[in-house]
Amino acid sequence: MSRIGKAPINVPEGVSLTLEGQLVKVKGPKGELEQAIDSEIGMILEENVLTFTRPTDHKDHRSKHGLYRSLVNNMIVGVTEGYSIKLELVGVGFRASSQGQDLTLSLGFSHQIVMRLPAEIKLEAETKKGANPYVLLQSHDKQLIGTVGAKIRSLRKPEPYKGKGVRYSGEQIRRKAGKTAAK
Repeated sequence: MSRIGKAPINVPEGVSLTLEGQLVKVKGPKGELEQAIDSEIGMILEENVLTFTRPTDHKDHRSKHGLYRSLVNNMIVGVTEGYSIKLELVGVGFRASSQGQDLTLSLGFSHQIVMRLPAEIKLEAETKKGANPYVLLQSHDKQLIGTVGAKIRSLRKPEPYKGKGVRYSGEQIRRKAGKTAAK
């Protein structure tokens, strides 16, 4: 039995949740999101408590039960609190700057990388002397911010020898020993 799928979702004050057939719309102080739900998964909204039901204990039904409950819960958390991802640029000469929704990265290539970020993401990039440059992404959409963060990280993944590259803040990099000099 799915433990995640069985847990009810409490809809907080200031958040409006509407069910239109198999479409869930959530509107809150930080934004508005919608998600289509599989027709086999049922939803019941009673007194600001949303519960999900499934027809059988088939493996497919069990997996979708927990999946859609988590997606809707992430939407509610997103429109009330929001999500943020901080990326650090570790390496000599690595820089980041932002202007509006354009992110400009210098990652040791022969050219600068310019990315245009979606309007739903708030961007902040800073390069301080003596500290690693960082990029801070904030949004109400967890799926979108995760995708954009992974895309930025994929431009220069951290390498295992010196640890240079773009990494999430607090991410642990498995380091390898380099060559040893012969005696």
